[in-house]
Amino acid sequence: MSVPGAIITGWGAAVPDKIVTNDDLSARLDTSDAWITERTGIRERRIGGTTSQLAIDAGRRALEKAGRDAADIDVLVLATTTPDATVPGTSATVQHALGVAGGAFDLNAACSGFVYSLVVAHGLVLSGARRILLVGSETLSKITDWDDRSMAVLVGDGAGAVVLEATDGPGELLGWDVGADGSLRHLLKCDLGGYLYMNGKEIFRHAVRAVVESSLGALSRARLAPSDVDLFVPHQANARIISAASQRLGIPEDRCVVTIDRYGNTSSASIPLALCDALDSGRLKGGDTVLLSGFGGGMTWASAVLRWGG
Repeated sequence: MSVPGAIITGWGAAVPDKIVTNDDLSARLDTSDAWITERTGIRERRIGGTTSQLAIDAGRRALEKAGRDAADIDVLVLATTTPDATVPGTSATVQHALGVAGGAFDLNAACSGFVYSLVVAHGLVLSGARRILLVGSETLSKITDWDDRSMAVLVGDGAGAVVLEATDGPGELLGWDVGADGSLRHLLKCDLGGYLYMNGKEIFRHAVRAVVESSLGALSRARLAPSDVDLFVPHQANARIISAASQRLGIPEDRCVVTIDRYGNTSSASIPLALCDALDSGRLKGGDTVLLSGFGGGMTWASAVLRWGG
């Protein structure tokens, strides 16, 4: 008996209309466009909206791309660190608005959340689910102190979504790796009712190592090497982290997807936003090997290797 796999059949992105540039921030903070760009790679970010509405918009576009109705979806998985409320889960709001017939739940693995969700979704397919809507949606702006120069320049809001459908033959997922180290939770956190805090120097050091080791773990499971990767879609936290990780992996930077310059760090939305960008621009094609890798508060990390189109 063949083991069911899954392929991504639709994708969609949503970002707020409001653009905040580095010059906008430098007008009120002790910073400059040159300082922000050199240290982060960010030039502008989108700010506004709610986590649920961005997820609804991205999910609807992914469903349209896949040619599916929301009633066809068995499970909705929403990756987010910025829910609209403590209870109920924001996925319930998204489910109701879209008209999803199946179950819905939130998943919080910080910036690794989308890849965690992708791995979980493949497990659901093995258990009998046929169609799953995965969404990464964040409004980090609402948990950011906009007088804190170290954090205000980094964050952005947005959402990205994909439709995952079961297939009778081999699917796209070739290998995966997920992990966490709770002893590092103090490096990147936001207490209830508080603002985001990050120890940037330590996060940089741990993040590069986590991306490299997790990516190699996922590639090993897929029986592939970094040289086999056609496209690398990393979490968009800092352009220097992306550059350092790609160099250590030996993946040329022209095979990396970089969208941080336009969107900033959107946590669990960053990988699906970057994936949508690669698809819409024609950089990712059928048969390509794509590596997704994220890291975030927890500290968590997650990587997945896909053969696009199965």
